[in-house]
Amino acid sequence: MKITAVKVIVCSPGRNFVTLKIETDEGLIGYGDATLNGRELAVASYLTDHVVPCLIGRDAHQIEDIWQYLYKGAYWRRGPVTMSAIGAVDMALWDIKAKAANMPLYQLLGGRSRSRVLVYAHANGLDIAQTVEEVLRHREMGFEAIRAQSGVPGLEKVYGVAKGQRFYEPADSALPTEHDWSSEKYLRHAPQLFEAVRDAVGPDVHLLHDVHHRLTPIEAGRLGKDLEPYRLFWLEDATPAENQAAFRLIRQATLTPLAVGEVFNSIWDCKQLIEEQLIDYIRATLTHAGGITGLRRIADFASLYQVRTGCHGPTDLSPVCMGAALHFDTWVPNFGIQEYMMHDELMMAVFPHDYRFEAGYLYCGESPGHGVSIDEKLAAKYPYKPAYLPVNRLKHDGTLVSW
Repeated sequence: MKITAVKVIVCSPGRNFVTLKIETDEGLIGYGDATLNGRELAVASYLTDHVVPCLIGRDAHQIEDIWQYLYKGAYWRRGPVTMSAIGAVDMALWDIKAKAANMPLYQLLGGRSRSRVLVYAHANGLDIAQTVEEVLRHREMGFEAIRAQSGVPGLEKVYGVAKGQRFYEPADSALPTEHDWSSEKYLRHAPQLFEAVRDAVGPDVHLLHDVHHRLTPIEAGRLGKDLEPYRLFWLEDATPAENQAAFRLIRQATLTPLAVGEVFNSIWDCKQLIEEQLIDYIRATLTHAGGITGLRRIADFASLYQVRTGCHGPTDLSPVCMGAALHFDTWVPNFGIQEYMMHDELMMAVFPHDYRFEAGYLYCGESPGHGVSIDEKLAAKYPYKPAYLPVNRLKHDGTLVSW
């Protein structure tokens, strides 16, 4: 089965997405997500100028060989742009292979390991009281796991907190906005937040929190210890993970479970973290870690060390990625949880899909492939809009720090 045409589709139905469409001589079509928040056009160019010409005429069934060809053949390996492009190709090829087999994708991977996929929602507020209200609202919606983020007194803008709207969208400007930050204020505030949230919801709701790479290892260890009474499901991205050994210090300081990996692009980014059992959940995604082929290697490796998956799943990954991720989650033996930051109605209309949410869980569809496509005519009505992620500076002196 030969690849006859490949199309890169960039659209912005509320936010920017990059979708790859692969067509074959047998009439089968596959879709992959190549979205890289704030750098979408870099991936689109990489695909159009470097990857697409190399795909025409290749056998769409040879997924592993094509993956190796795009990874090793580029010489310049890894990185978010390269791996997002590879991830999109891989996702689309698995979609095609499952359609050729007339099976839902999870069957092609090896069948079900579970009947449904536990997901966690995002609840945020300008202060603790508003965050508690949002957590309770999501509990009423049926969520059993909820991420809580709150504004911090003395800081004007804080990651994860929406600006007067239901959904938080970080890529908020045609040029990067600058936010202020204070670890000292945050470290005082976060335990107060979770004391209030736990008191409100009781012991049976899973609570999660995202630090977003902002702390040093010793600060992260202190926060994890301070949060132990509130029994978090996980503490996410507690410190930048370029230096994987930094998590040793956090691990020594706290028993709060640790999750990391949404910015990882390959197994090499998490090798030490997994081997030394410095984390409990690996959060790499299909889009940014080389597709199903890349993420399956990471998950299998993690299973040797009892590390579970917790895949990144915000609205800056398209419904194509979510649909494929749910098939992956349904299969993968060492599944932990799936992030679910719900796409709005327009986004879902642009990307017809067969997965569904019900009472705190997502269910992948049963149609052949991963069950998500794109309405190209509708997508064309929403062209790309420049949108950057913010940057952070220390409040007291303006030093640039991790956002």
